[in-house]
Amino acid sequence: MAQDELVRIKAPIREEMKHFESHFRDSMKTSVPLLNVVLNHVIRRKGKQMRPMFVFLTARMLGQINSSTYTAASLVELLHNATLIHDDVVDKSYRRRGYFSIHALWKSKISVLVGDFLLSRGLLLSVRNKEYDLLEIVSHAVEQMSEGELLQVRNSRKLYISEEAYFDVVRKKTASLIASCTACGARSVGRDESVIETLRAFGEKVGIAFQIKDDLLDYERSGVIGKPAGNDIKEKKVTLPLIYALNQAGEKDRKAIKRLFGRSRKNGRQVNEIIDFVRRHNGLELARDKMKQVKDEALRMLAPYSNDNPGYNSMVDLVEYTINRTQ
Repeated sequence: MAQDELVRIKAPIREEMKHFESHFRDSMKTSVPLLNVVLNHVIRRKGKQMRPMFVFLTARMLGQINSSTYTAASLVELLHNATLIHDDVVDKSYRRRGYFSIHALWKSKISVLVGDFLLSRGLLLSVRNKEYDLLEIVSHAVEQMSEGELLQVRNSRKLYISEEAYFDVVRKKTASLIASCTACGARSVGRDESVIETLRAFGEKVGIAFQIKDDLLDYERSGVIGKPAGNDIKEKKVTLPLIYALNQAGEKDRKAIKRLFGRSRKNGRQVNEIIDFVRRHNGLELARDKMKQVKDEALRMLAPYSNDNPGYNSMVDLVEYTINRTQ
């Protein structure tokens, strides 16, 4: 059902997405045999390609898709895959999108080097095509993502963080990349700075809603591909449902959960105890409300560009998809 929904959303950019796949493969070609083997694995596990979709739908909504749009989509996807590979090394993850990760198959050294290769290809692609504005937008996202990851590492040492600190991490770590997709899409069709900034802010809101949905899925997953339920809890990541539940709980319950959450290792029963605590104290309900609020704010930013535009209609549907997905 989810795949059928994505096919429908892609309708206004169906041909462009097909051409993009070959454009993206070409951007990764190399004469090093081992590197080609690893990169073929990256291509096979391509996922939903939501970030290129944000680039193309933004461009379709605001103008005519062109070669600059393809460069923008490839640049973002190269960056995204590089960060996923590096994340799997940092997190010691052995699965990614239902496949063995690069880290699992080729270990840390090759994983880091392949991630570096993808980053360098993104830089070269921008420079060769003289797309310096796109490079600036995406480079800013890389900076923000790095800062966000380090902030999250710092926060993982605490048993409680504020809602404000949580959103600071999310804006940098997750939302900045989606914001760069929509900003690059607008830039690729020659829109002015005010429109680019509006679309950047729109993408940031979508990215925040996307991350809250990920937080919720950690409490809702059951037998789906991806992270198992409670994975964030095991990794001591303080996410929005837990923050809200701690704020609602009494002092005694709050102290008990903080002690349990702070343990370096937690068994299934203990993880379920934390999940039940969050559910009892309305953490999931409050996080869903916040997610919908942020989503509505994003769509209001998009309203001036409607005009019965198929790109606009699909963009709205893609935003809705991000908060209704099951994995």
